[in-house]
Amino acid sequence: MVVQTVVTFAAGMVFGLALAAPPGPMNAIIAEESVVRGWGAGFRAGLGAMLADAVFFVLALIGVVAVIERFPTLRAGMVTAGGVLMLYFAVGAARNAEATLTGEGETEAGKGFQKAFVLALTNPYQILFWLTVGVGLLKPGEIDVLSYVPFAGDALAGTMVVATGSPALLAGLFGGIVVWIIGFPGALVAGRRRVDAFAPLVATASALVLAGFGVFFLWDGIGSLL
Repeated sequence: MVVQTVVTFAAGMVFGLALAAPPGPMNAIIAEESVVRGWGAGFRAGLGAMLADAVFFVLALIGVVAVIERFPTLRAGMVTAGGVLMLYFAVGAARNAEATLTGEGETEAGKGFQKAFVLALTNPYQILFWLTVGVGLLKPGEIDVLSYVPFAGDALAGTMVVATGSPALLAGLFGGIVVWIIGFPGALVAGRRRVDAFAPLVATASALVLAGFGVFFLWDGIGSLL
């Protein structure tokens, strides 16, 4: 029993890391905060995104998340709002890229947590995850963990199948996210210390990622509403 619990927890951590690591709007916010304001700011941004996951987890647990699935207009509205927010934060990231070149990149310190939390609550990827996979994690059964990894799921399908409905799996999932939000900002800050031009480059890349996802989700959301 102990061995099975440990294996399930480890699988959950792999799942959490695999979901947190791919490029996307959340990592763009974390990257921007890390290189402009330091490890603490990047970590706090990661906590904001993880808190949104915790909110979705609780809503899934009590059945509220399923309501969104029954109302396509509500989901489309959330996707549209997420797209607008991403574009707004993309402008901020672009300004940070310019500010770091002039030594003024410490403005608006402490806002990363709020930005990531609000954006994550309207992030279509997180919403859809908890509508589908997240709900399935709560029910007894099995899940092909790595098949849900963004971009590489098809290639990894069948390599890690574990039991669902287990507290160890859910604890591992959030444990994997914690490992990522600690390690990812640390790696970025270390890179910034080695290369002075690293901060504006990351901030610019973050702005482009947020803008790209913002346009995509705004288009998708408005198209669903029309």
